[in-house]
Amino acid sequence: MTQEKPQVRPVLKRNGFTFKQFFVAHDRCAMKVGTDAILLGAWAPVAGARRVLDIGCGSGLIALMLAQRTPDAVTIDAVELDVAAAQQAQENAAQSPWSSRIHVYQQDIAAFAESSDQRYSLIVSNPPYYPPGVACATPERDAARSTTTLDHASLLRYAARLLDEEGFFCVVLPEAPGQTMVALAQDAGWHLRFRIDVAEYAHRPPHRVLLGFSPSAGETLQERMAIRNQDTHYSEAWCSLTRDFYLFM
Repeated sequence: MTQEKPQVRPVLKRNGFTFKQFFVAHDRCAMKVGTDAILLGAWAPVAGARRVLDIGCGSGLIALMLAQRTPDAVTIDAVELDVAAAQQAQENAAQSPWSSRIHVYQQDIAAFAESSDQRYSLIVSNPPYYPPGVACATPERDAARSTTTLDHASLLRYAARLLDEEGFFCVVLPEAPGQTMVALAQDAGWHLRFRIDVAEYAHRPPHRVLLGFSPSAGETLQERMAIRNQDTHYSEAWCSLTRDFYLFM
């Protein structure tokens, strides 16, 4: 008799999630731990990165994932506008194994970009994507999900100011906003270097897209990935991407 594989997920505990090497509390964050952030944190190209920036870090999950994936010499900066979320990200970072190299700033990214003299080899963002006027449950969630506080053209402009010439700017978005961002980025002089279309199930169309832009021209790597197979079990691609983070994998 064939045993069904257990569901693989981080463990919910104390208003947060336990991963293999760290815990993320998110009870004071409008946006909770979710698949989009895990996708970006597990996928973003860290090879050769020297300094990394997470724009709109929320609970700090992506910053923590990138810290786990990079050598001790790599510094991770994270910027978050919401006061409560930034405080929680600071606490999550302080309680992690990488407290000395994750720095969380409670600041508007516009002010951060204007005042910073740093240049980053990797910038990541799980950005807001709903247009203004789409109702959310709370004002905090509205700010986190709506482009009212950070539209994509502005995000691209701030990233361009902070990224070094050979670096990558990576985002995760729903398919339609992702298509729009590709057009915006190319109009602004960016080059699309990575694209992964992500489907929930192998037999369904993609619903999310991972995008990697660079100021430098080069080959574009395009792939497709399903999170689950048709039998609803997690796919090998998803397991390979996330097994360093999920418990019981």
